[in-house]
Amino acid sequence: MRQRVLLVILVLFLAVPGAVRGEEFTAETLDAVVKVRAQVPAEARTAGTLGPLREGNGVLIDSNGLVLTIGYLILEASRVQLTDSTGRTVPAKVLGYDHATGFGLLRALSAVGGARPLSLGMSEGLDQGAEVLILSHAENGPSGQGAYVVSRREFAGYWEYLLDRAIFTAPHHANFGGAALIDRGGRLLGIGSLQVPEAIPGRPVPGNMFVPIDLLKPILSDLTAKGVSATRRRPWLGAQMEAAGGHVVIRRVSKGGPAARSGLEAGQLIAGVGGEPVQGLADLYRKVWALGAPGVGVPLNILKGVRVEEVNVVSGDRYDFLRLDPSH
Repeated sequence: MRQRVLLVILVLFLAVPGAVRGEEFTAETLDAVVKVRAQVPAEARTAGTLGPLREGNGVLIDSNGLVLTIGYLILEASRVQLTDSTGRTVPAKVLGYDHATGFGLLRALSAVGGARPLSLGMSEGLDQGAEVLILSHAENGPSGQGAYVVSRREFAGYWEYLLDRAIFTAPHHANFGGAALIDRGGRLLGIGSLQVPEAIPGRPVPGNMFVPIDLLKPILSDLTAKGVSATRRRPWLGAQMEAAGGHVVIRRVSKGGPAARSGLEAGQLIAGVGGEPVQGLADLYRKVWALGAPGVGVPLNILKGVRVEEVNVVSGDRYDFLRLDPSH
């Protein structure tokens, strides 16, 4: 019943093109949103999949030029520039990246248009039906769009990524990468990650997925000081995967990664881990991560023809694989 009510609300909302609840945020709030432009060396591991030139958004979160964005925009970047609300471009330094959450951190190397940073809100209490605002940096400067939270649920990405309670909003916002999700008080609730075809489970309602801001708080000091989180790193397979019929199919393996070194190939089906059946991506990830730290052997049960064979994959550390320091 609640999903039907939300669908009615969305229909009414979409009936007003470009609807923006402008009275709920100020110019100062908009000024905290910057454009992020990152250049990545052609030899970088992610250049082939994410591209050598990436553009999106970032959000100023402290008075010393600390900018929060989505990590894939700046992953392996050698040069980053920010454009503030005045149109001024300033250089920025990559401070940190956290794969578990997807967050990336930058430090502006000069003042960002005198903007006031956004304070961090509380995403835990953000429930289905809540009214929110999405802020991003458009061609003519920062702009906002009203939206609704239509779902809080698990999200499993093909790149060995899992969020327990991602934030899904609708209607969709085109400039989603690194966009700011805020409440009526201008507090930051999440950072934009993806555009999704089903923001409401089982319904063809396009929307966006945001990473909850509460995931940043425990790791912010480590990311700022050390560039990575101090939480235990997870074993990495080096494969892109998708759910299929209750199992998992390998879409692609990273050249030189653990899966490739173990002989795994695109098209193979993963039926289980150590003899335990897997039910989709999230279940597979949790079973793999529960085995230990990077370097642990992962006994994958691979369907080959009509037989299931066990392939032991010596897992790796994603951070060692990526070229996070472009000077090396």
